[in-house]
Amino acid sequence: MATGRTHRPATRSRGIPEATVARLPLYLRALTALSERSVPTVSSEELAAAAGVNSAKLRKDFSYLGSYGTRGVGYDVEYLVYQISRELGLTQDWPVVIVGIGNLGAALANYGGFASRGFRVAALIDADPAMAGKPVAGIPVQHTDDLEKIITDNGVSIGVIATPAGAAQQVCDRLVAAGVTSILNFAPTVLTVPDGVDVRKVDLSIELQILAFHEQRKAGEEHENTVAPVAAHQESTEQGPDGDVPAVMPA
Repeated sequence: MATGRTHRPATRSRGIPEATVARLPLYLRALTALSERSVPTVSSEELAAAAGVNSAKLRKDFSYLGSYGTRGVGYDVEYLVYQISRELGLTQDWPVVIVGIGNLGAALANYGGFASRGFRVAALIDADPAMAGKPVAGIPVQHTDDLEKIITDNGVSIGVIATPAGAAQQVCDRLVAAGVTSILNFAPTVLTVPDGVDVRKVDLSIELQILAFHEQRKAGEEHENTVAPVAAHQESTEQGPDGDVPAVMPA
């Protein structure tokens, strides 16, 4: 029975907080960039700055992995890449299906970062019969009628939903029933899933709205900073009834 709750990741039972797990991809991205530049070691301060966190939090996060670095030397970049990749489950191949091959789904299918990070797009699925057989990113699109067989044949446990909001829950239910236990949801709706299924939601409109809030706040602060000096200048130059005495005298 669907409850809307998500299953706690296995790492939680090993003592790694979910907040730490959420930061591991940030560290991995920064470390991968260092590795590509053949940088052998990195200090906690340098890596924290590259990942956008503070160094104390980074050291705490790495302590959960059993990595403490070497005083005066720092962390071994290649070893950390391996360690974090292993913790995130990226040392194995993860077949992924993308359901909904509109503009967003097609863009995801063409994203080259999946393969380099341990994910293989096993199938593209769409409800439009006209899309069936058409290649997107070199992969022929398959119809949703075959969804369950596709999941079983490819051993898929991760599904990406890029459908319109109205179709997302039904697609989610079918994915779960077919054996998918992790879902990345791009549809602008909240999915209800049973215990044991993890859902990560990516909502671009929400992220833009948050940015709009910050832009509005910055504009308000700039307006206040502009108005305040003008008001102060007007107050200091206001004249009293005699024409040469400030209306507001200092105490």
